[in-house]
Formats: sequence, structure tokens, C-alpha cells
Amino acid sequence: MEPLSSIVIVGAGQAGAVAAATLRELGYAGALTLVGQEPHPPYERPPLSKAVLQDEAAAAAAAVHPADFYSARDVRLVTGAAVRTLDRAARTVVLADGRELRYDRCLLATGGQARELPGLPRGAAGVHYIRTLDDAAALRQALRPGASVVVVGGGFLGLEVASTALALGARVTVLEAAPRLLPRALPPVFSDWLADRARQAGVALRLDCGLRASAPGQPARVQLQDGAELQADVLVVAVGLAPSVELARDAGLAIDAATGGIRVDAACRSSDPHIYAAGDCASQQRAPQDACLRLESWQNANEQARTAAAGLLGMPLPAPAYPWFWTDQYGCNIQMLGLPQPGLAYVRRGAADAAAAAPRFLWLGLRDGVPVHGIAVNAGGELRQLRALFERGLPIDPLLFADPDTPLKPLVKAWQSAAAGA
Repeated sequence: MEPLSSIVIVGAGQAGAVAAATLRELGYAGALTLVGQEPHPPYERPPLSKAVLQDEAAAAAAAVHPADFYSARDVRLVTGAAVRTLDRAARTVVLADGRELRYDRCLLATGGQARELPGLPRGAAGVHYIRTLDDAAALRQALRPGASVVVVGGGFLGLEVASTALALGARVTVLEAAPRLLPRALPPVFSDWLADRARQAGVALRLDCGLRASAPGQPARVQLQDGAELQADVLVVAVGLAPSVELARDAGLAIDAATGGIRVDAACRSSDPHIYAAGDCASQQRAPQDACLRLESWQNANEQARTAAAGLLGMPLPAPAYPWFWTDQYGCNIQMLGLPQPGLAYVRRGAADAAAAAPRFLWLGLRDGVPVHGIAVNAGGELRQLRALFERGLPIDPLLFADPDTPLKPLVKAWQSAAAGA
């Protein structure tokens, strides 16, 4: 591998900031530039719909690194700078103001943008999207006690915003076009439980509810397919993320047709060997026989950033992490391990009472007795105990798992021992 004297990271979010830190940890001592379009230093996005939306002071705690991190590690942080062009032939990143940054290797960590609905443009009166710190600040100002809030989109972000708005005293309606919540991310049994939980908390949840027309304003208005019309002091649109791949596409990099992300290999290397990608914008193929997968999560941004840093330096790659997600809503911490798959048999441990003040239970999705998908409600510690079984593909006894009177930790050890002796 040729000597590296300059690495440019485009995108100063979670993935970009973690990649910069990892490059220094791995011993890279050359020039390192981190370019971000927003005026803020890198920050974590999960708090935007929760703590930051409730309390302005929480924004400081959302920073990925302390304020002095970048100067202490000789990372040149360029904020408020849009990138105009990625010149692969010259190996330069050209900023909108004309500045050129030369690279030996480049990492694209450009993330994504909130998908917009026609008729409800970003910045219109009464209409809010939430992707940035500034978005969260604007929405926080609008969430007054007693305000009527309509959230379009019943995904994790929409449900988190609805939960926070309720906590701030707003009256909340959530509109979801699908017949159940999160059909691609959750099994039906848990979708139903989550819908019950939201309703118990006070959300007016309307499923299988498409929009016919919408109009910004004070109040904003949405007309539903069934003819009903709703007015809202605050209209929040949370209908998914579009990966930011325009820079890569214009530069001629391969884009995965199925996921829309920048196509990368197990080392996060793109179709140009000098350019890598990580985070929400990247669609990774971990093995030649695997399909590309684009994951939008805090964990994936971190893990791909570390993988990309090793790949940039030609060093051994860390082991792929088992996918893990989390969300906080309606008084519940919900953690998910693995990805849902067709044909799984789900078994539950604990009482799933949607009206309980603090429900606590686990659901495991099994294939031939092996857990491949787990959901924990206020039971993250128990899910961590089971993690090794997921990673090693070890079978469990569903009846013993479902018995809450049987301690879990000895069960896990017994299942591991049984596999070792097989």
C-alpha cells in the first residue's frame, strides 16, 4: 500500500468523527481533515428526538467528542462547508467556496437527509422535519403545552417525537400509511404491542392512513384518504431517510440499486480504491455471496467508521458487529439485536402488558431453535446476556427461556456448555 500523507473525511457526523478518532488511535500521523456542512462540530443524532427536543442544554451533551478533541489530535475540522465536487482524477475535494483539499484517501460519511413530502416543504409555516440540531431547536420552540401536534410517519423517529411531545404537554396524533407499525423492522406481535403502548400513553394513532392532500400554515392541514381533515399547530414529517449520495454519484462511484447507498466492500472501500464510505450513506457487501445492506443506526455508524479507518490504512479489519438498535419511547427502553427475517418463531419471556408503568420482557425470534432476532423492553441487560448465543448461532430451549422463574444467566451458560460438548 502506498504511503498516506493526507486523508479527507467528507461528512462531520457520527461516522466521520469516529473514523477520525480511530485513524489516530491506529497510528495514522498524516494530515487529517474532517469537513462538515453544518456549522456545528460533530454530534450524535439519536438525542435530537428525545433529550435535545426537551431541553436546550442537552445539545452540548450530544457532541461526539469534547470540544478540544480535534485540536488535541491534530484533526482539521472544517464546519459550515458544503462540498461541491469530488475530483477522482486529481484526488481533490472541492468546496463550494472554491477551496481544494487534496487526499491520498477519502472517506465519504455524508449520512442522509430527511425525505420530504410534496406540498410540505422544509421551512414552510407549521411544518417540521428533524434531522439536525437546528431542526430540533426549531421544533422544541413549537412544542408548547396544549399544542396540537400531528406526526406523519409511525417509524422510530416519528414515535420518539410523539413520545417527547406528549411529555411536553402536547396533544399528539400519529399517522402511519402502513396497516401496522414498522412492518419491515418488527414482527406483527411486537408491532401490535407498540401500537397499544402508544395509545395507552395518549397518542391518537391512525394506521393504514394515507394522505390525500396537505397544506402548510398556521394551522397546518392534512386531508386523509378517507376524507377526514386534521389541523395542527405543529406538523412533523418523519417518513424516512434518503442517503446523501449525490457527491458519489456525480463522481461516478457505484451506487447500489436496491438500497440507494454507495456500494462498498467489507473494508468499506468503494468502486474507487482511493475512496471509502461509511454510515447511513454506505451500502456494504460483507462477503461476495451477500447482498448489500444499508443500516441506519448509531451502532452501524460507529462500527463502519472503525472498519473504514482500518481499511483506509490497510490494516486488519475488526470483526463485523451483530446489528443492534435501540429507541426510548413511552417510558420504555427498547433494544433490538439482529434483524427480522421471514418465518421466525417468536417466544416471549415476561409479561407484555402495554398498560404497565414499566413493562419488562424479552421476545426472541428463533430459526430451528437458534435466536437470530431479539427485542428487549426495559430488559437490555438480559438481552446482552444472550448476545453470545446470537453471535455463535447456538440453540436454546424455548420452554425454559419462556419460564420467568428460571434464572436466565445459568440457562445461557448451560446452552453454551451443551454446544461446546456436542
